[in-house]
Amino acid sequence: MIIKIDFESEAPIYVQLKRQIILGIAKGELLQGESLPSVRQMAEDIGINMHTVNKTYNELKAGGFISVDRRKGAIVTNSNNLLTDEYHEELKDELDFIIGEAYCRGITEEEFIKLSRAAFKQYSNK
Repeated sequence: MIIKIDFESEAPIYVQLKRQIILGIAKGELLQGESLPSVRQMAEDIGINMHTVNKTYNELKAGGFISVDRRKGAIVTNSNNLLTDEYHEELKDELDFIIGEAYCRGITEEEFIKLSRAAFKQYSNK
């Protein structure tokens, strides 16, 4: 999996990294039980601070996407059982914003649903 960080983006680097790792898991590019690079190696490979990678790994661990073992490092976990009421509320809030912005920009419900289906299919057909 290739990680691409946009240093000009308004999104914090740790958020970009977290999102790319989660997308890699969703697309099957990172498999359950697979090791991620060490914090030091990931920071060196991307050219970012180790604390940024550490923050990313801690957030992924808190979200249940990885486990961290002192001997083995960061390991991708089975993320199929991560649906909680809290996540459901976060998802609803995020969708409310995305749909609101799309509506303001003139996207119709049909267009939005078409885009959503196409986006979802890339993960369900792995």
